[in-house]
Amino acid sequence: MQKKDIDYIFQTLGKLYPNADTELKFWNNFQLVLAVVMSAQTTDKQVNKVTENLFQIIKTPQDVINMWLDKLTKSISSVNYYNNKAKHIYELSKMLDKEPELLCPDLDKLQKLPWVWIKTAKVVSYVLFGSKVIAADTHVHRVANRLWLVDTKTPEKTSETLEKIVPDKYKEIAHHTLILFGRYYCTAKNPKCSTCELAKLCKYKKSL
Repeated sequence: MQKKDIDYIFQTLGKLYPNADTELKFWNNFQLVLAVVMSAQTTDKQVNKVTENLFQIIKTPQDVINMWLDKLTKSISSVNYYNNKAKHIYELSKMLDKEPELLCPDLDKLQKLPWVWIKTAKVVSYVLFGSKVIAADTHVHRVANRLWLVDTKTPEKTSETLEKIVPDKYKEIAHHTLILFGRYYCTAKNPKCSTCELAKLCKYKKSL
């Protein structure tokens, strides 16, 4: 893809979502990590419903440690894979209580935490520390391929490719604008192609 097309895509997305940010609700760095862990295979909207009350109680790793695992599990039971997530949140909290320095921009250190894989680590590093990384979920993967930004089979490869081709000046908006565009505009089913300013670059549109 030519540089002018990349410029056009992210300038357009920047205008469409000028205040793009995570839709997860949190009040400190530790809570953001927990919210991102819970968001795997679960919508941000559902996670926010859970954390609205939970984060009134849980503000630090020690708060999780002091809570019975049964209570924690029950508190997040409306998110997918809640049993495993509760166990990992408990283990993650014990690790951060002993090694708070792991909550940092460094992707390798973040991935030492239970249930924190590369995508989760990139989201945390990007949201909390402004790192120039581009995490790819299903929305980012779909949109990037439809717009010919990448030609990839997995979100992991999409992430790697985007980080190579997207100029640094757009990396501060790329992750969130692509997610929001995929979540509300370039949806998996019935995307709003007829009013899309990026349709001329879209592989999906051309296939219709």
